[in-house]
Formats: sequence, C-alpha cells, structure tokens
Amino acid sequence: MKTNKKMEHILKRKQLYMMLIPFLLYYIFFLYRPLIGLQIAFKDYSLFKGMAESEWIGFDHFIEFFSGPYFFRLLKNTFLINLYGLVIGFPIPIILALMLNELKNLKLKKFVQTATYLPHFISAVVVAGIVTNLLAPGSGLFNVIIEKLGGEKIYFLTKPEYFRGIFTGMNIWKSSGYGAIVYLAALSGVDVNLYEAARIDGASKWKQLINVTIPAIMPTIIIMLILRLGAMLSVGFESIILLYQPSTYKTADVISSYVYRVGLTDSRYDFATAIGIFNSIVSLILIWLSNMFSRRFSETSLW
Repeated sequence: MKTNKKMEHILKRKQLYMMLIPFLLYYIFFLYRPLIGLQIAFKDYSLFKGMAESEWIGFDHFIEFFSGPYFFRLLKNTFLINLYGLVIGFPIPIILALMLNELKNLKLKKFVQTATYLPHFISAVVVAGIVTNLLAPGSGLFNVIIEKLGGEKIYFLTKPEYFRGIFTGMNIWKSSGYGAIVYLAALSGVDVNLYEAARIDGASKWKQLINVTIPAIMPTIIIMLILRLGAMLSVGFESIILLYQPSTYKTADVISSYVYRVGLTDSRYDFATAIGIFNSIVSLILIWLSNMFSRRFSETSLW
C-alpha cells in the first residue's frame, strides 16, 4: 500500500521530478563516475598500461607523502593560511552586511554593494596581476609610498614572512562583498517588530545590534562557520601559484599547490591522487566534528 501511495505521489508530480533528471545526470557523470579513478592512488599508475593494468601497490604513496620532507610544511602552511582567513576574513562579510543594513540612503547603499561585489567577478589572474603591480619593487604604489617616507623599497613577493598577509588581504578584498550577500539575505528576514519592541524598551542602536540583529542571524553564521572549518585544509591553488615563487615556498607552498606541481608538472598522477584523498578525508572529519560541536552547544547544524 505504501509503495502504491508513493507511486501515486510521484505520478501526480512527475513534471517536478523530471526537472531533477539533468541534475542527477550531472552528479552521476561528473561527480560520482570520476570517483572510480581514485583507485590510482593505490597503484603504480602508468599512462601506457592504463588504470586496470597498472600494478597495485597499496598505501605506498600515502606512506611516501607522510614520511616525505614536505608533509609538515605543507600541513602547517595550509592550516595557517586558512586560519588567517578564518580569524581575519570570516568576520568581515558579517560586519560589512551589518553596516550596509544600517544605511538609509538607498543610492549610497547600492553603490557600496556594487563596489564591494565587483571584485568577486574579477579573474584570479587579474587580481594577482593587480597585487603584483601594487607591490612591485620599482614602481609599485606601496614601495613608492615607503620611499617617499624615507624607507627602503621592499620586494614583498620574495619575502616569505609577507606572503600569508598578502594572500589573506587579497582574498578579503576579493570575496568579502560577495560573502556579505548571505548575511544581508538573513538580515532581510529579521522581524521588524523585534526592533520596535527594543526601541520601546529604550534600547540603543548598539543594544539592538547585540540583542536582536546578531541573535537573529546567528544560525546563518554558525552554518557558514561549519562550512569554513570543513575547508581548513583547502586553499585554491590558482592564486597561490600566481603569487608564490621558490623563495617563498617556506610559507606559501600548500597542499593544493604541491598537488599541482607533482601531478601536472611531474606527471605523478597516482601520488597526487593519494594526497588529494588525504586532504578530502581530513576535510570530511573537520566538517563532521564542527557539526557535532555545533549541534551539541547550539540548535543549529548541517544535519
């Protein structure tokens, strides 16, 4: 009987279920089918022998990575760059959204929104080029200012100690405006009656922010934080590769850039796949732990 009811339910809404077909096909062919290729992480993969004929070597690639000279450096750099982004970059879209929400001048609000959203749509290559030109040792704006103030010019992009700050600042400028969209959407759903009640009780703007606005968008903040924590070992290699160089590998080389070098440059596809699997497993554990703690200490979680 239950099966018949389910079939009736599906047939009545068959048009809606048919709309799911393209998305299911996309996931099957472009996300799940490629998972078959993960087996090369456990093989001595050869392009000439193919995936099926390559020799099975078990966890040798994983052992090589864990015992290699770059493992702890890659782990440290990836974690620290993400930590910088979390501590400094995560609150900025929230603050920006709160400030935009308080703007009463609609023309100014639209201008600020557009100006802060635009960097998100600029190519990473262009953004890296802008940063490189601004920090150029000869005619870069920052070095011109330093020279005018009586200091010596600095070639920032060759100094390992500056790389994390430069990369974090670039990402904040590029993504903060776009990231604020989520929080602006959450703010639009806050009941205006709560503000009226707070004003009647004599609450100032600051108290309204602390006691009404932030608690109202807290579930959204927690969900975004969980997703961010789950990506603590994921850094987009495009911007890293465009900015770093051998002299800054000490602080700039991360797991994704190392995978790019050994996988595409050195053609060690099996070794690069093993590193990618390790990265994915750690990310899954982090997001599971973040969700577990969020569910235990608050009422918000992903599942």
